[in-house]
Amino acid sequence: MKVIIGSKNKNKVEALVEIVAQYDFLASAEIFGVDVDSQVADQPKSLKETIGGAKNRARNVFKNCDLGVGVEDGLMKVEGSLTGFMNVCVCALYDGKRYYLGLSAAFEYPPKVVDLVEKGMDINQAFYALGLTKNPSVGSAEGAIGILTRDRWNRKETAKQAITSALIQLENKELYQAM
Repeated sequence: MKVIIGSKNKNKVEALVEIVAQYDFLASAEIFGVDVDSQVADQPKSLKETIGGAKNRARNVFKNCDLGVGVEDGLMKVEGSLTGFMNVCVCALYDGKRYYLGLSAAFEYPPKVVDLVEKGMDINQAFYALGLTKNPSVGSAEGAIGILTRDRWNRKETAKQAITSALIQLENKELYQAM
């Protein structure tokens, strides 16, 4: 079985490798990371856009493979939250016929970060501009969540949550037939 993930971000690729190893039906899978355009903004600002980016990545890598995988982080509106937004990671698995979606736990960024994102920056740029990291590519390292939790939770773990939740439907296809 060949599985391609639409990213070369080491957090996303390693998350997929680690999760796939836990599933008997995927254990023999060869996994490849390929750079692909999500066809959404660098910083998605809605759940719809984030899901769209994950689905686009999964579909765009589904060539000569058995399963395409897209993982996309983005903001979603959450009423009652301090900033009105929370970050969520979406995984879309695509087998050529349908998508299997999963989401991670969500968390909120500090208000100053969200303010800079609303002005056009992405999360990496905002964290760097505010001096919260010295790494301008923090999303390829521990991620903003790693900084905010002081390494109790990192970006790879967020991707693993989303991938695991998407695999629920794939592993239990008989329970998830369309109505």
